[in-house]
Amino acid sequence: MHSQQPLDKLRIFSFKGIQMRTFHLTWITFFFCFFGWFGTAPLMPLIREQLNLSKSEIGNIIIASVSATIFARLIVGKLCDMWGPRLTYTGLLILGSIPVMFIGLSNSYESLLLFRFFIGIVGASFVITQFHTSLMFAPNIIGTANAITGGWGNLGGGVTNLVMPLIAMGFAALGLVSKEDSWRAAMIVPGIMLLVMAFFYYRYTKDTPAGNFKEIAAREHGEPKQKGTFLNALRDYRVWALAFAYAACFGIELTVDNVAATFFVDRFGTSFLLAGVMASIFGGMNLFARAIGGIVSDKVGQYYGIKGKGIVLGILLILEGIAIVFFALANTLLLAIIAMIIFALFLKMANGCTYGIVPFINRTNIGSVSGIVGAGGNIGAMLVGFLFKSESLSYADAFWYIGIGVVLIGFVVVCIKFQTNPKAVRTRNSMRKVYSKPLVR
Repeated sequence: MHSQQPLDKLRIFSFKGIQMRTFHLTWITFFFCFFGWFGTAPLMPLIREQLNLSKSEIGNIIIASVSATIFARLIVGKLCDMWGPRLTYTGLLILGSIPVMFIGLSNSYESLLLFRFFIGIVGASFVITQFHTSLMFAPNIIGTANAITGGWGNLGGGVTNLVMPLIAMGFAALGLVSKEDSWRAAMIVPGIMLLVMAFFYYRYTKDTPAGNFKEIAAREHGEPKQKGTFLNALRDYRVWALAFAYAACFGIELTVDNVAATFFVDRFGTSFLLAGVMASIFGGMNLFARAIGGIVSDKVGQYYGIKGKGIVLGILLILEGIAIVFFALANTLLLAIIAMIIFALFLKMANGCTYGIVPFINRTNIGSVSGIVGAGGNIGAMLVGFLFKSESLSYADAFWYIGIGVVLIGFVVVCIKFQTNPKAVRTRNSMRKVYSKPLVR
């Protein structure tokens, strides 16, 4: 009876219906995207040694890995509104698999930098994940659904840090390649993963519970199309506030995914494999922390609208920033791990809270808003990447400055007025009507 409507309950262990099938496929696909996007991060100690990379060059590679994602997320957000998430995701996966599989051909800093830049487009997969989930679930549960798909997908960042070194060591142990070249063979694996998921996503998902965008267009061919909504999103101060907030949470998460393994090796003298395990703890928090942020966002939104959601987001950012400062000041491995777990909790809750607000900003153009806010996260990662590039700053110094910056952004977000009509949050039927007709553009 409700097969063509967004679900108002999240049946987490069910694959029944297009809504739950899409829910699981989108987070699983995003999960595997991290293997391609950040597969080289835990392998960097090997790459650094073989290609004789300096700290500055590694910093440039970190910046490159998130720079292309900025533009890709803006473009993909608009394409989601135009083509639908199914075709957009399929195309992105196929295109992104190419530089992932071929990065092993790099024999110089310049070629590695170029491949790492183009791999960054894979990071736009997040925007499609959040957009697609928003179309499948009713407003009372959107924040939770988005947070879980985003969180479980982001879990791939932690698993990547753990698994990619094992894959590389496995190729070397089998005698297929030398230890020095094992990272090259290892990166072929995530490229193949992306192609496999492209097939499954195209074959087993639909754009909305009511069908694909083309099918809806055929049924509603006489319906007028809205224009200029992307520019409207750019003019909305709330969109920019969320972009800054996402820079302060997800932007930092991307940075940690990139530098954590190297940080633990250099600062505490851990082994290559142990550093990957430590870094995986940070990503592993996505298993539940981002979902908690989404759940809290939904609960607060039921009573205080997105204004209350915005205040909660600001508080989470302030707590995150304070914990990052303690992480930077930790002088033992144990204290560093404890501080990392604490700031990871608040950071990932802030991630979930941010995208608990996004679908309510501009309901007829969710893709563009998701793309702009998502791009904000990558802009944050790119900017803080310059701190880790600096020869005069240690990684600990960089984290200290980041913590202070996140606290300041948190205070700004608390003061932002996320004005909305409370009835828009609480009237489920009216929101269902919007989400069941996503082709309004």
